[in-house]
Amino acid sequence: MSEMDPNQLGEYTADNIQSLEGMEHVRMRPAMYIGDISTRGLHHLVYEVVDNSIDEALAGYCDTVKVIINEGNSITVEDNGRGIPVDMHKKEGVSALQVVMTKIGAGGKFDKGSYKVSGGLHGVGVSCVNALSTRMRTEVHRDGKIYAQEYGIGKPLFAVREEGTTEKRGTVQTFQPDATIFDVTEYNYDTLANRLRELSFLNKGIRLTLTDARVKNEDGTPKSEEFYSSAGLIEMVKFLDESRPSILGGVIHMERTDGAIPVEVAMTYNDTYNENVFSYVNNINTHEGGTHLQGFKRGLTSTLKDYADKSGLLEKAKVEIVGDDFREGLTAVVSVKVAEPQFEGQTKTKLGNKEAVAPVSQVVSEMLEAYLEEHPNEAKIIVQKVILAAQARVAAKKARETIQRKGVGTGGSLPGKLADCSEKDPTKSELFLVEGDSAGGTAKQGRDRVFQAILPLRGKILNVEKAMQHKILENEEIKNIYTALGVYIGTEEDSKALNTSKLRYHKIVIMCDADVDGSHIETLILTFFFRHMKELVEQGKIYIATPPLYQVKKGNKSEYAWTEEQRDRLIAEMKGAGSETSVNVQRYKGLGEMNAEQLWETTMNIETRTLRRVTIENAAACDQIFSMLMGDDVPPRRAFIEANAKYAKIDA
Repeated sequence: MSEMDPNQLGEYTADNIQSLEGMEHVRMRPAMYIGDISTRGLHHLVYEVVDNSIDEALAGYCDTVKVIINEGNSITVEDNGRGIPVDMHKKEGVSALQVVMTKIGAGGKFDKGSYKVSGGLHGVGVSCVNALSTRMRTEVHRDGKIYAQEYGIGKPLFAVREEGTTEKRGTVQTFQPDATIFDVTEYNYDTLANRLRELSFLNKGIRLTLTDARVKNEDGTPKSEEFYSSAGLIEMVKFLDESRPSILGGVIHMERTDGAIPVEVAMTYNDTYNENVFSYVNNINTHEGGTHLQGFKRGLTSTLKDYADKSGLLEKAKVEIVGDDFREGLTAVVSVKVAEPQFEGQTKTKLGNKEAVAPVSQVVSEMLEAYLEEHPNEAKIIVQKVILAAQARVAAKKARETIQRKGVGTGGSLPGKLADCSEKDPTKSELFLVEGDSAGGTAKQGRDRVFQAILPLRGKILNVEKAMQHKILENEEIKNIYTALGVYIGTEEDSKALNTSKLRYHKIVIMCDADVDGSHIETLILTFFFRHMKELVEQGKIYIATPPLYQVKKGNKSEYAWTEEQRDRLIAEMKGAGSETSVNVQRYKGLGEMNAEQLWETTMNIETRTLRRVTIENAAACDQIFSMLMGDDVPPRRAFIEANAKYAKIDA
């Protein structure tokens, strides 16, 4: 982004601020506004504030955004935009800053003259963040002066006041999430880093920094990271495919900003069998797709099919090509900017604007036509990849039909290893996927047979990251998961989508040993669900069981511990009891070390257990992590282990 002249800044005053409705319900019904009151909702507060800064950047008035996690888990977001207007709001009779901070839905983005496009439109605004914070302070650097206002639970503590002079401009927001509302109040550095990295790719030329004042480097400075991309989506595709060998040797890219809907597309092909297409509207990840994704698929399929037909390669292959075949091994990012986006779908992340189809389709067609003409060798490689995908699809169809004949969706036989529950209502039923026959046997004895079903999995299931679909569907353990769940592949809208209409359990729990092998098996199962049953993850139906790590025992008294801290506290408490009886600590390395009663009491009883729900906070980040952990490329995995494993010893 070029150097900005303060004298050329767009007119942005109180007249541009529109107040739409009150904010009384925010504290009473927070989940309606931010999704939930757990980890996702907590981090959503930061995204709402950052969105405002990004909107300033999209409008051309900001190129730097700083996010700081302060000690005590408050957050500061600072930008160098125009600063929120502080002059008097005619309708409300108070400063425009106060209106923005205390009225839900108030802001310049509702005035078409202030922002042409806005990511924050999808959200609920900074006033919602204010309402859900015990304290919040807004500082505006504007017209050479510093203006400030502070709030308690969304209410102003004093009128907007002038606090000095400054040469800077922009807005600084600091807020402390309300611990009486949120179940979780500790911010996760990686979660915020993933989103800021994503925003840097989607908005090239904007510098975003994340600083964690809670963590100090060896030199005493706080942990900090900068995210900046000069090439945008080209760099994003390279980042996503870091662990996947490219078959093209580069990224195909095109950007068009002169139309009513600006479009940017970047894509490449790798040697895997997964399709990884990520779509965004005004920086919002539209993981349910929509019209812009339809446009991408239309342009990709028609252009590649025309080229493949003309090449004569299809005649030799003697196989019918369909749209899905063109996307196997494809990694792509589609980003559009829409002035008034219409969102649909279950989670309001599906673009409904019909006018988005044609511009995206046209950009993709022109981009590919030019690339294929200029790169005949790579074009041939793509067509050969498509033919292989078509042949594999035919083989996968046969494997899929074999599974479905055995019972999926047809009322046929269930896997012999499955110990089913008597409850027939899926909403009341649970399926435990248990590592090993031994632990499976213990779980069968300890479960509540009314609503808990057990499916033991033998050893490590297939690593689906490196396997073709027909090989995956031929794997015995994976076949058992499909048939036990009652799901199958293919819907009216998408031949590759998971059909969950006859899902037999609405809670699927992964239960593995608490050791290295157990963690590996858990990761293999999660990779399978992410790649082939993502719909169940998105619907919140996948959970991870949390068996205890220790049993601390003294005489007849025994307690369980899930962390080293809990273990040490229990040891200290029992030693302090005054008896000469020694304290014994048992480390549970496997589920099989517990008897049925212990497994029920600690891990399966709904009254006492802890289940961790698996969610997808950032699909692109998840894709990159699974590819890095489970793919063939060793160096990125080694770097990840060195950075994250506290006790891992890696030999040279």
